[in-house]
Amino acid sequence: MSTPVLCPPSSFTLPDLFEGWPLPRAINSLYEEVGSESQAWFSSLEPFEQKLLAALIKCKFGLLAGLSYPNASREHLRTGYDMMFALWMVDEISDRQCADDVQKGADLIMDILRNPYDSRPEGESALGTVWQRALPSASPSAAHRFVEEMQIWVNSVVQEATDRDHLITRTFDDFLLLRRQTGGVMPCFAMIGLGMDLPDSVIKHPAIVALTTHAIDMVILSNDIYSYNVEQARGDHHNLVITAMRERRLDLQGAMDHLGQRYHRLRDAFFDHMHDIPSWSPEIDADVKEYLVEMGRWVTGNMYWSFESERYFGPHGLEIREHRNVILLPRQA
Repeated sequence: MSTPVLCPPSSFTLPDLFEGWPLPRAINSLYEEVGSESQAWFSSLEPFEQKLLAALIKCKFGLLAGLSYPNASREHLRTGYDMMFALWMVDEISDRQCADDVQKGADLIMDILRNPYDSRPEGESALGTVWQRALPSASPSAAHRFVEEMQIWVNSVVQEATDRDHLITRTFDDFLLLRRQTGGVMPCFAMIGLGMDLPDSVIKHPAIVALTTHAIDMVILSNDIYSYNVEQARGDHHNLVITAMRERRLDLQGAMDHLGQRYHRLRDAFFDHMHDIPSWSPEIDADVKEYLVEMGRWVTGNMYWSFESERYFGPHGLEIREHRNVILLPRQA
């Protein structure tokens, strides 16, 4: 009797990450205006590859900023959009570079952020201009925190390139630690508090750190679940779905379900732990409450953007959000 041939799946079902999520979709009323201005400015800086420019338009970062920072001022919304674009551009370029070249880019980024008013060659001036524009409306503590989070992020991007160069395979838990950094979520969260003067002792309090980690993990899990199809098609293995399949010996649907269950536990912990926040002073308490709620809104915005942009599901995102069935894309040559 012949041995049956096991065929790979042709489709999978996304876990319902919206289930039980209490924060509704909200969008900043200025997002179209600010997004158009920022995109036009970046497009005018230097000739971009047409492929990168088309990908940028499909990403709809103005929409992501509007959904993720629904209550931000005009200045902070513009900073959010500009920085999201910059993070994406660095990520796209570094994916094609060796670790040594990524390190050179990382060093340049941090030099620009730490010395934004230094004169630069034309091709290096954009990020400095973004940060110069952000600084007047940022508190000193928030500006310092953003730069430090960016240092952690660029270090992790270098580590990702090193892993890629040396074909390093990480365990799920070890990979999750790296993804918390490579995802670029903390710099985005740091921008929530640009106008707040929260001391490091507050931001680094164990209760705040726990909530922040839950929120980061939700963003990372949703990103890796939603991006899996396009990433597997181009052979990208920097994804928690792939890591779960390998380490836990799960098929694709099993890995999706497993990560969905993990996401729901994080959701419950995030809102349960909101009640465990200590009190500092009326002013700090008000800022902490706003910071944590806006962090939850960032998680919300990222989920909606995943379906409303064309980054992961092309023009079919709204339909797929309803039925959650995804046809596997063929592997690219």
